Amino acid sequence: MRTRIKICCISSHEEAKMAIRLGADALGLVGKMPSGPGPIDDALIESIVKIIHPPLSSFLLTSEQSAKGIIDHVKRVHVNTVQIVDELTEGTYRQIHDALPHLNIVQVIHVSDEDSIGQALKVHEEVDAILLDSGNPALAVKTLGGTGNTHNWEISRKIVESVSVPVFLAGGLNADNVQQAIRQTRPFGVDVCSGVRTGGKLDREKLQSFITAAAGHKFL
Repeated sequence: MRTRIKICCISSHEEAKMAIRLGADALGLVGKMPSGPGPIDDALIESIVKIIHPPLSSFLLTSEQSAKGIIDHVKRVHVNTVQIVDELTEGTYRQIHDALPHLNIVQVIHVSDEDSIGQALKVHEEVDAILLDSGNPALAVKTLGGTGNTHNWEISRKIVESVSVPVFLAGGLNADNVQQAIRQTRPFGVDVCSGVRTGGKLDREKLQSFITAAAGHKFL
């Protein structure tokens, strides 16, 4: 089974083209966030999406917490996948699916302790995939991704084994630890932002090393 590779925090056409050339399966585009790296305005997201062609996936990272807000955000930028980085507090996933039948919904679970397993089980039958990250929505200023921190991969492995949808692993990944992360958690895909950047910019050498490492590890 080949592990899919998502490169997040894409901030320009040049970064998108680099990630595509080097073998990314999906690109993440970060909308307005309360904190963290990589947010760009919706007009730029929409423009970058136009150069991301099938079979690649275009992910919008949205901090919207209502079904209506998420639907409106997706309609502005025309991605094929939405990554909901916070809890859905108003409306339902079904409303999003009904309004945007083409859209894949990925719900982020911020892995902190064993309670994260229950959070994943609560939503897995309503979404198309889950992404495990290392943020903390409970802080006064929420961290919803791009922390550069790993979390407990044993908990992540339990979530992968417990849910019925694909799981992406994020949080502190880089070329040096991604193979261990894949061996330990066996995710559908891996997701990286800060681990392939230098001074906030996508680093070709780090990106190539990460993709080579991630793509080079397969399991049955």
